Amino acid sequence: MINKLPLLANKFYHRPSVFNPANLLKQARRQKSLPSGSVPEICVLDPDGDLSSYIQDSSVGKRNPYWACYHTDLYNLKIKGLAVGIVGRAVGASFAVLVAEELFASGCRLLISITSAGQIKPVHQPPYFILIDRALRDEGTSYHYIKGSVYACIRPDILARLKGIVKKKLLVIQGAVWTTDAPFRETKEAITFARSENLLAVEMEAAALYAFAQARKKKVVCFAHVTNQMGLIDKDFEKGKDNGNAVLLALISNVICEWKNYAK
Repeated sequence: MINKLPLLANKFYHRPSVFNPANLLKQARRQKSLPSGSVPEICVLDPDGDLSSYIQDSSVGKRNPYWACYHTDLYNLKIKGLAVGIVGRAVGASFAVLVAEELFASGCRLLISITSAGQIKPVHQPPYFILIDRALRDEGTSYHYIKGSVYACIRPDILARLKGIVKKKLLVIQGAVWTTDAPFRETKEAITFARSENLLAVEMEAAALYAFAQARKKKVVCFAHVTNQMGLIDKDFEKGKDNGNAVLLALISNVICEWKNYAK
């Protein structure tokens, strides 16, 4: 008899999974007749897909021929002289972590997630970015990776390497967010609670990605691109010029610079 919520029951955190991404990708590569090869060491999750669409439509990047994922395409783009892999439209905790697992199994060493988010605390006029240091675990995926806790946090060593991001000209602040699986169940009461916890925005991936990073010892950093006030104002969900792609590329460039400078 189940006497615990299934989400919290039968979790054996130190046991390996029978199903692993390398085996899946091996079969996908066979079925698709893809050559063996790697994705770039730095990859970006672009849940909204605006950057991915821009790369595809403008031909500034090329589709990676080695990416075997069944559900997504990956485009190689040169930024600061480095090849960066961009994966679009992996929306939500479970999809984002599925793709993250496959990326790291394919050669990724640093994963950057930049997702649209709804404003909870009005610290600035949207659009702006949040370097997420912790995320409220109001989704399901994180509980399959680490034990129950209220928040999932960025790895301290990753945060230390990227702290300089908030000092750049591009508007980036550091703070906490609420990760939800159900954006259309963001009630007034839930938002009030989030504000009481000093959560700046609500999004759908960070808690799960940070839990994955902790469990798998991977390098992941999540940013919230605060673009909206949940549709409560006129002309909401505006990212700015070119659907925000210019500032998105600037943020990725800044992350790469901070990452390289810290390593020197």
